[in-house]
Amino acid sequence: MKGIDQKNRNGHGRKGLAAALTAAIILATGAGIAAPPGEVPFGVYDPDGDFARDTEVVIEHLFLPWEDVYLPSLNDADAYAQERNRALLVTLEPWTWSRSERNTARYLRNGISSGEYDANVAAVCNVLATLKSPVTLRWGHEMDDDNGQFIWAGWEPQDYIAAYHHVVDLCRKSAPQITVMWSPLGDEGMQDYYPGDEYVDLVGVSVFGLQAWDQAKYGHDRTFDEIFAPRYERAAAFGKPVVVAELGYVGDADYVAMWENSVRQVKPEYPALVGISYFNQLEVYPWPEGFGTPDWRVKNQILE
Repeated sequence: MKGIDQKNRNGHGRKGLAAALTAAIILATGAGIAAPPGEVPFGVYDPDGDFARDTEVVIEHLFLPWEDVYLPSLNDADAYAQERNRALLVTLEPWTWSRSERNTARYLRNGISSGEYDANVAAVCNVLATLKSPVTLRWGHEMDDDNGQFIWAGWEPQDYIAAYHHVVDLCRKSAPQITVMWSPLGDEGMQDYYPGDEYVDLVGVSVFGLQAWDQAKYGHDRTFDEIFAPRYERAAAFGKPVVVAELGYVGDADYVAMWENSVRQVKPEYPALVGISYFNQLEVYPWPEGFGTPDWRVKNQILE
């Protein structure tokens, strides 16, 4: 499984973490679900456990909030990853997944600077320090995206960088062995949010291919490389290893096959690419202009 709970990007209610983990293990069959072909290391966010038996998966991606979270479930996820020889990529989202007036950008900025969330960070990172799997922390991702999805996105760069420094410094006190991923969406302007070399071990970007969007906006089916290449160039400019932290693609059979046969291929133009993590879940935040919430799950990604 790719995560310990179903990701809900707009902050609405979630399943209990322990219940989601248990359900995913029970549901995991692995039938007909496999990593795309290729040599680039592959990871998944997989709350339904579709990739539970896939030995090609080497990264288990988790999403969790830093409020209202059942932290012992991290130990269960660690055991799950250990059994499958997978490392953990933990995306820590700085909000609560329940409906709350706390989910505003101003409240979050003030709370981080005042130390209101220090205990939340320490609680999570104290657990990360005890895990047996290698752990990468990804905090405040896609801060360069302006679509309104995340309350930590679109800040003044200096405000975001100060918050990022604060969180990483706190977490490293508890878990000095963790790897840290700074993870913008990857569009122009991402460099303004770079927190400095000492705060970045990996640079992650996101790549999603929606055939209906491609046809409507570009008049053709875009390839993985068409979307990824400029994002890779921006990310690799910092001299750090690059990861596709979130990947998804949905369309007809030919479109899906085109992406599937490309994403894990080792290519000389991407020498710093060290991993790709698939987002095997239904999107919960609507794409603009009526394109809805694509279902990135591999078992549903081919549209008739």
